[in-house]
Amino acid sequence: MKNILHRLRRGAPTADSSEAAIDTGEDGGIKRDIPVVWLLGRTGAGKSSLIRALTGMEDIEIGSGYMSCTRTSRRLDFPAEQPLVRFLDTRGLGEAGYDPTEDLAVCEGHSHAIIIVARLDDPVQGEIADALGSVLRRRPKIEVLLVHTGADLVPDAAARGRAQAATAQRFERAAGRKLPEIVISLPPDRPPPEEELDILIDALAETLPNAGLALREESVTDAESRAFRAVRKTVLKYSGAAAASDTIVLVGFLSSTGIQFAMFKKLGEHYGVPATPVLARRFISLLGLGVGGRIAGSIALRQGGKFIPIYGQTVGAAAAGAFTFGATYALGRTASRYLYTLSLGETPTREDMQATFRDALKRSRSHDR
Repeated sequence: MKNILHRLRRGAPTADSSEAAIDTGEDGGIKRDIPVVWLLGRTGAGKSSLIRALTGMEDIEIGSGYMSCTRTSRRLDFPAEQPLVRFLDTRGLGEAGYDPTEDLAVCEGHSHAIIIVARLDDPVQGEIADALGSVLRRRPKIEVLLVHTGADLVPDAAARGRAQAATAQRFERAAGRKLPEIVISLPPDRPPPEEELDILIDALAETLPNAGLALREESVTDAESRAFRAVRKTVLKYSGAAAASDTIVLVGFLSSTGIQFAMFKKLGEHYGVPATPVLARRFISLLGLGVGGRIAGSIALRQGGKFIPIYGQTVGAAAAGAFTFGATYALGRTASRYLYTLSLGETPTREDMQATFRDALKRSRSHDR
């Protein structure tokens, strides 16, 4: 038992990666559950432009910066050196002589969410709708976001509204359900309007919270939030590792706890505050029984759900991973504030810690599936 706990504290979970991108990190060999977003659309719909807008990587071009998944589909990890989100970019459907069967099968099996990219001035979307319907018959629970691009290409508001409604109706018939949708301009010579980009990231956060959080910039309001920016990627990385570990029955609860303590120690190194088990207990005590009890109760329910045959291996495991990602991020954000305050020789307050945790948990989990 001691050996098992020792391995868990080192943070080396294993998880079923059949529907996830699991990468090995540099800190003690931890494995991270990288959210995978699949972009599906016709040639010229704006898939690469959408990735450029989301990541700020202006030099992205087809065939440059991408790694091949198959002969014709590509993936892009962002950031490349320590990925927090992965994009799968399928070759545009509808091209002459292109058989998308292999690409669709590969992308379908490795994606957490789908972004349908459809230009408002292109009414021919039948092949994309058919592909979506085929995927959803096999994976009915996968999240889908419909992004209407080319808002700047249809200047008349009435015509733009009609085009959006017709496209949305086509895809909703194929999906058999109402789809969340947003409209964005993707001009070739400049970034999209900031308000449109914010709406896109908010919608992505609703569809796939892990990816939305990774792509959203943290606001800087004071010296503490500026200091947190330097460790935010570390917190996201450990959150992904904890989520990956939580797809396994029972072991997930133990290993995610070990990963959270490993994150606390890593943050302590950054802030110059030795993060001992005693200090960790003091930190948790400031969060209070109310916060701790809700986390423990929610994790217990999700872990218990994984024992239910069939349901437990799909919905229960996914719920556990999604919740643990958000809870671990909130703990990391709050621990960063706690350790920063100690590094200044000041005393953290219960009210400040609880408010920080609640705010971080709300931002990390737009909704809890």
